[in-house]
Amino acid sequence: MPRLRPRRALRASLAALVPLALLGAVAGPAHAAPAAWPEPVPVVSHVDTTDPVVFVTIDDGWFHDPAAAKLLLDRRVPASLFLLPGAYSYDSGYFRTLLDQGPSRTENHTVGHPDLTTLDAAGQKAEICGARDQHLARFGDGPRLVRPPYGTYDANTRTAARACGAKAVVTWTHDFTTWGEWTPPTPELKAGDIILLHFTETLEQDLRRALDAAGAAGLKPAPLREYVAE
Repeated sequence: MPRLRPRRALRASLAALVPLALLGAVAGPAHAAPAAWPEPVPVVSHVDTTDPVVFVTIDDGWFHDPAAAKLLLDRRVPASLFLLPGAYSYDSGYFRTLLDQGPSRTENHTVGHPDLTTLDAAGQKAEICGARDQHLARFGDGPRLVRPPYGTYDANTRTAARACGAKAVVTWTHDFTTWGEWTPPTPELKAGDIILLHFTETLEQDLRRALDAAGAAGLKPAPLREYVAE
C-alpha cells in the first residue's frame, strides 16, 4: 500500500474527525443533564399545632365591604388575603388600609383564577409568578403562600409554587362562605384549622360566625404564614 504524503495524511485525519465533531454538536457533552425541577412545596389544609389558634383566610377580593374591613381591623384579625390582581386593580386602597392598619397579609391566588390542573407547567408558573409580581408591585409585599383556585392542584402546581417563591400550597379545613341562599353549617373548630372565607356581600356575617366559632372553642386567629415552615 502506498504511503500518504504528510499533507494528504493530515487532510484525511481531519476528514475522519468531522462526523465526530458534528455528532458532538448535536448530542451535546456526555455529562450534560436537563435542568432540575424545583423541590415541590407541601400542601397544607390544616396546621399541626397544639397552640390554641385557627387561621382566617379570605379569597378573591371582588366585593369591598367597609363593614367587613372594619371588623377585621377592630378585632385585629391576622387574615391571609388570597387576592386576585383584577380585584384590587380598580380599588387597591381598600386592601392597603387592611395591610397598613392591621395584621393581614397578601397571599397568592393566581392572576386569572383558572383551574390550574388544566394548564401545563409553564402556564401554571405564569399564573402564580404573575400574581406574585403584581402583588409585590402594588403592595410591596411578596406572597409566600399559594391557594389554587377551586382547591385543585397537581404536581406542576407544587413545583411552580416553589419556583415563584412560595413555601406552601394552602387549601382549607372548613368553608364558612355563604353562597346565595345557602349558609354552611358551623363546624366545631379545632386547633390548626384553616377557615375559608370570600370577599362577598356576606363577608361580615360569615367572618363574625367564624370568629364566634373560634371563641367558643377557646381558639384565636393567628397569622398563617408564620405557622407554615420554610
